[in-house]
Amino acid sequence: MISAVQTARRSLKEKTADAEIAFFGGSFTAIDREYMTELLSAAAPFVKSGEFGGIRLSTRPDAINHEILDILKSSGVTSIELGAQSMDEQVLLMNERGHTAEDVRRASALIHEYGFSLGLQMMTGLYGSSPEKDRQTARSLAELEPDTMRIYPTVVMKGTRLYELYKSGVYSPPDAEQSVPLCAELLEYFEGCGISVIRLGLHDSESLRESMAAGAFHPSLRELCESRIMLDRMLSDMKAKGIVSGEMTVRINPKSMSRFTGQRKANIRKLSEMGVTVKIETDESLDKYDTIIV
Repeated sequence: MISAVQTARRSLKEKTADAEIAFFGGSFTAIDREYMTELLSAAAPFVKSGEFGGIRLSTRPDAINHEILDILKSSGVTSIELGAQSMDEQVLLMNERGHTAEDVRRASALIHEYGFSLGLQMMTGLYGSSPEKDRQTARSLAELEPDTMRIYPTVVMKGTRLYELYKSGVYSPPDAEQSVPLCAELLEYFEGCGISVIRLGLHDSESLRESMAAGAFHPSLRELCESRIMLDRMLSDMKAKGIVSGEMTVRINPKSMSRFTGQRKANIRKLSEMGVTVKIETDESLDKYDTIIV
């Protein structure tokens, strides 16, 4: 553990004061208590010395209580993320999550009470869920006032219970293309609530590609969603102005050029198919999703 942190410190150089030591990939506070405290004890000196800004961890909503939070607080933990996944009781039960929506609410309140930064994670397209249930989950999670959100469209991994349901034909998860409209909507919703979405979609890796069987994986899923937001905004503006075809000029933030054109210029092709030719102008005063037809 110590050698791993030292390696990270060397690779980050002068930026470590803003970086966090992270314990992810499982339910950290649900592991063996002695092992948990050993890991925290190894990481804590790097935070107390100012070499790292804090410790971030992820865990289950039902693995949070006063005793655990006392330990985390004294060890330099600054951010706690809860794998809420859904706030629909039936969806949680059908996916054998092992916790309830009330567990999420209770744990979130405790985390706020102790002054930690709260992160929440949700999944779309779970077994038994629907776009409307996922929207309601997003609304319920936003009410808990998290500092950060992660949105994970479901990816079915081999050897899991979901994989068995998928193979039997009982469950068919949305793919990436099918997931983009909803995820774009959720991304825009959370950001509109002032909540930072720090991850959308699973991180690409060789092991993921080898283990996945179905679902909404794409290495640039967030980019697809951001492009969809800009396209939807422009189409709405075109409808309001009565524009159905022809040439038009659109003003965007210069940093949003790739967002606006879309991956492999998908948005430009979509507009071309509608008979619309676009001339792009840039304006640094505009927000990242703004599309102004002039």
